Amino acid sequence: MCVLVSEDVASKAFHCTSPSSRPATRRQGRLPAATLRCVSLFKAASTVSLLTLASRVSGMARDLLMASVFGATAMTDAFNVAFRLPNMFRRLFAEGAFSQAFVPVLGTSKAQQGDAQTRLLVDHVATVLCWTLVLTCAMGVVGAPLLVWVMASGLQQDPRGFDAAVLMARWMFPYIGFMSLVALGAGILNTWKHFAIPALTPVLLNLAMIAAAWLGAPWFLALGVEPIYAMVMGVIGGGVLQLGLQMAALRRLRLLPRPGWRWSVLRRAWNDEGTRRVAKLMGPALLGVGVAHLSAIINLQIASHLSPGSVSWMAYAERLMEFPTALLGVALGVVLTPQLVAAHAAGDRGRYSAMLDWGLRLVLVLALPCTLALLFFAQPLVASLYQRGAFSANDVQQTTAALMGYGTGLLGLVAIKVLAPGFYASQDIRTPVRIALMVLVLTQLLNLGFVPLFAHAGLTLAIGVGALVNALALLIGLIRRGSYRPQPGWAIFSMQVALASALLGVWLIWAASSLDWNAAAAGELQRLVQLALVLLASAGLYFVALWATGIRLGALLKPQLGAASP
Repeated sequence: MCVLVSEDVASKAFHCTSPSSRPATRRQGRLPAATLRCVSLFKAASTVSLLTLASRVSGMARDLLMASVFGATAMTDAFNVAFRLPNMFRRLFAEGAFSQAFVPVLGTSKAQQGDAQTRLLVDHVATVLCWTLVLTCAMGVVGAPLLVWVMASGLQQDPRGFDAAVLMARWMFPYIGFMSLVALGAGILNTWKHFAIPALTPVLLNLAMIAAAWLGAPWFLALGVEPIYAMVMGVIGGGVLQLGLQMAALRRLRLLPRPGWRWSVLRRAWNDEGTRRVAKLMGPALLGVGVAHLSAIINLQIASHLSPGSVSWMAYAERLMEFPTALLGVALGVVLTPQLVAAHAAGDRGRYSAMLDWGLRLVLVLALPCTLALLFFAQPLVASLYQRGAFSANDVQQTTAALMGYGTGLLGLVAIKVLAPGFYASQDIRTPVRIALMVLVLTQLLNLGFVPLFAHAGLTLAIGVGALVNALALLIGLIRRGSYRPQPGWAIFSMQVALASALLGVWLIWAASSLDWNAAAAGELQRLVQLALVLLASAGLYFVALWATGIRLGALLKPQLGAASP
């Protein structure tokens, strides 16, 4: 199992041990199994991170193009509300409750019952899921006006924006079906340790939406149609492409689900013990994910009643915040969950705890500098990336305020992606739900004080503070139940990271205030070059500072047997 141990106060090294592991040696030209497991874990996390980076970069390109073409107006607010509707249900049926319930049951079945029985479970779950999705999409198309009103009744300040949101929501609702089936395929591929395709598929959505903004919007404008409607074509096209790629990968591996469309097949699938187990786990998981989305709906509702553009400012800021949460939190969560499920099924509590410890150390050492960048370097980031075309200086100021609010909770948002699987892998979904309910109440109480002071930025600040509280509660819960026991050396490790981060913070404050980031004074190319140089220098400064304090990042990222590195 993977642990960080402190050999002395000057150095740390990442180790892999197991109950039967011995000192590092190459026996018969082969590495010990414990080392191979840890190297495989890091390799998988790296693969997911790199492909997720490609997804986030393409997503950023998509948002930059949209900001330049459409700006931040009532119509962009309408699109963001309409797009959030299928995304909300997608997260309920896909990345949220369904994945939290399906992946642990699938992993346990594979470990204990073998591949044949597991494939039968996949077919049964796919059958029930497909029937559910057909019903959900039909209800969503019919009920779009009510759903838009519930989420953002403030769009009625501009009737044109409200009507546009309803129309776009109706057209995009089938996207839920595509993406929920993509989530089913991703759960299967991840369980069989094929992480690349699930991490790559979001790139296709971004490319489709880029094509829609670049080529479709001018075409719609020439036809006398509101250009924002072109983005609907991009969303639907992206969903079709993602599902097609996933199906091709599953077919190649002979893992393609075979849902049944006869009533008798549905009854047999529903009566399957594994399907019932997934459905039983989905109950509290739906409540937990629903709580998170209820909070998002309340925030969206509040934002829709603020200045026009508030929903878009928050969406643009969220895109920047999603870079570190995806690259670090999502990648670690995707890779750790199947490993934690396997450790739990094997009864290996030591390995279970050590993998959580490994993930948390990476969260601290990599997420803390990102937090400082969002807090102290937010304005240069927003100005350099977004300020062009229809995106004005006021849009920069408002998006910067929203980004700084998110930045306060970035460490918590990333840590949740590691801590929550610690509960899901043992099929305990109730505890995270109870914590989510507590955080929902706290977030809305914070909104009462923050929104009158900071407008839309108060909403993101409340989200950030709530994420920190959520992560702390999850951590305390794992420690109290004995699932996680922090490995030695945390105090010194934290102090080393804090010292390097303090130096980085001083540098970022100087760079933000001393260099010219104003679009009127600095050309677009100059700002982008400046941004690239400052970010490269920031990374170099931070990692050199880590090295000077005694942290060997290579040893942390590349687990191996043997003595600690000097």
